[in-house]
Parts: sequence; C-alpha cells; structure tokens
Amino acid sequence: MSRKSDHNDEVLVALRRIIRAVDMHSRRLASEYGLTGPQAQVLKAVIESNGLTAGALARRVSLSQATITDILKRLEQRGLVLRERCDNDRRRVNVRATHDAVAILSTAPPLLQDTFVERFARLQRWEQLMLLSSLQRIAEMMDAEGLDAAPMLVPGVPSDPPTPLQ
Repeated sequence: MSRKSDHNDEVLVALRRIIRAVDMHSRRLASEYGLTGPQAQVLKAVIESNGLTAGALARRVSLSQATITDILKRLEQRGLVLRERCDNDRRRVNVRATHDAVAILSTAPPLLQDTFVERFARLQRWEQLMLLSSLQRIAEMMDAEGLDAAPMLVPGVPSDPPTPLQ
C-alpha cells in the first residue's frame, strides 16, 4: 500500500469517527432524555434567555422559523415549554421553559457542539484557521459546501423526532 493511500484511509477513518461521535451523542440524548440535539439546543437557549419569541429563538439557534415551530410544538406536547402571550403586546408570544425542562437539561450531558466550541476556542488563532480551512475544503470535496446547515452537531434532519428506547 502506498503512503498516499495510507493518508486517504486516515482521513476517512477520522471522518467516520466524527460521524459516529455525533451519532452516539444523539442516540444517548434520545434514549436517556427523549430529546433530539436540536430540541436540546432550543431548550438550552430558552432556559438561558428566560423566555423569548419563536423568531428570536430561531435566530439565536440558526434554525428556520418552520423548524423552530415544529420543535416547539413537540416540546410543548411533552410539557417542556410554555407559550405565553405578552402582557403589553397580545400579538407576541414568548416561549418559556418549564421546571421539567430545566431538570432534564441539568442532568443531560453537555451538547456536543458546546464541548467542541469550548475546546476550539482554546486553540491558537492559526490552528483555528487551519482547521476551518481544512473542513471547508473537505465539505467542498464532498460536494457539501452549498448545503444549508446550522451550527449544531446532529445527524439527520433537525426536526426529526427522537426514538427513545425507554
């Protein structure tokens, strides 16, 4: 086997490890907490903000309004968020987390992207730029540079329901 093909395999193995890490984390969230990654991200944003509108929430987590609406509907059905009309403007609806949501997120593992962002921020600027450039090139090589993607590490479609094994 040539040295060049060794590098090919190493790159493919590294990519596969990343994909598996995302998948394993997502499966754990679904099986142990009944949440998808985007649902957990939305809950986290709602809890941190102490209530905000769906539009503001969509901008905060970089998801479309339609995706946020679907996620909020599922979370509301589970009793994890409440939608309340604003007192001063009845046309506006704020989203608030319930005590159950706070309890679930307090015991859930950190979101994978949060851990990544924390570690990435500790790198030197040149290392950050090198990794960014490499990942952008990989996305291009996989014909994925034009795909719409939010800054969250989850498999599948953001609004996919979890498949709890409970």
